[in-house]
Amino acid sequence: MKEVSIMKITEAKFAGSSTRTDGRPSPRLPEFAFIGRSNVGKSSLINMLTGCGKLAMTSSTPGKTKVVNHFLINRKWYLVDLPGYGYASMGAADRQKLHDVISDYISFSEDLALLFVLIDSRHKIQKNDLEFINEMGEHRVPIALIFTKGDKMGPKAREDQVKESLDALKETWDELPPYFITSSQTGMGREEVLGYIGEVLGISE
Repeated sequence: MKEVSIMKITEAKFAGSSTRTDGRPSPRLPEFAFIGRSNVGKSSLINMLTGCGKLAMTSSTPGKTKVVNHFLINRKWYLVDLPGYGYASMGAADRQKLHDVISDYISFSEDLALLFVLIDSRHKIQKNDLEFINEMGEHRVPIALIFTKGDKMGPKAREDQVKESLDALKETWDELPPYFITSSQTGMGREEVLGYIGEVLGISE
């Protein structure tokens, strides 16, 4: 089994919000963005990864994040919190606004090093997850998958559920993206995700 080189986060701070790529904070640095469906646990995951309990605001209200939030990590790279997708209760106009914000960032951020797509490990991968992931593949956006809430099931049930989701992706993907299983409650997967970010950055700490 490959040994994971752990990247330590020594500083994490909010750097700014924007709805267009030309409003991103300076300086320009590599960006690692996080996106997922409603209630997938994105803010909790960001807080767990950074070790800052209130860096990203968590909420039970779907669609809380409506802008692109940049967090400067170790003064070397940005963790980017994107609005989510799949808000069935949101009006069409609001859904379109969020779509435009997400699309603008993914299409025009030249500093996007990797997009993490979050999936709830407790459930079969949803249609809009598959559509979004496939769209990223078609546009050659570098992605990795994070199966969240990994502590909510036993190891065997979790393994079976993740396999079912990956099998669904294999219908359209010749080679699956890297994937991780995490828990914001237990810290599961933290070292692996940060290690992979460090690997992409070429950082070993």
